[in-house]
Amino acid sequence: MAKPSGAAKVTAPRLTPVQLADLAEDPAPDFRRGERYDGVRYTRAAADGLELSGTDFAECEFSGASFNETQLRGASFRDCVLAEIYAPVFTAARSSLRDVELRNPRWGSAELYESGWQSVRIDGGKLDYVNLRGSKLVDVQISDCIINELDLGSCTATRVALKNCTIGSLDFSGARLKDFDLRGTEFRSLSGLGSLAGIVVDEHQLSLLAPLLAGHLGITVA
Repeated sequence: MAKPSGAAKVTAPRLTPVQLADLAEDPAPDFRRGERYDGVRYTRAAADGLELSGTDFAECEFSGASFNETQLRGASFRDCVLAEIYAPVFTAARSSLRDVELRNPRWGSAELYESGWQSVRIDGGKLDYVNLRGSKLVDVQISDCIINELDLGSCTATRVALKNCTIGSLDFSGARLKDFDLRGTEFRSLSGLGSLAGIVVDEHQLSLLAPLLAGHLGITVA
């Protein structure tokens, strides 16, 4: 079937590459709440259980760090790379991520509600539950990631792409979306059918959504 010539094109996320140079090494960091950390590389750092609300990380690189049950409420990460981050419980509600790359994270329950993400990239990884309810996402790309449950309820998302991901449950209830590209991602269930304006799907995904949309609209197929 020919596509309409006037069909709108989806705008891809505008991602700023993170370029870090001349970082200082800190083999035994002493993280403290509300402090600012700038231009440091952390390898296998352990921050488990620490109270780090409001802490500011700028131009930092984390490799193999553990943040299990670390309180990062209201923390900010700017121009940072976080690789192989481990956290069965990741608590960072109302946090801010700007120009951040997350590589192969391993999260269990991730509480990130009411956060602000701009120019954020996640490559790979396995995440159990990700709560981004009420968050503002601008220029975000998640690629080759396995997510059991992704909650985007009541979020505002602009230029977001999920590429080659496998997602169990996906919730868009009350979300406001623009240029949200879901093409190439597999999902088992989707809720929030009344909030799908602004989403882009491929033909296969549309065939999966068709019976759900019919039921939502009260359409009987006989």
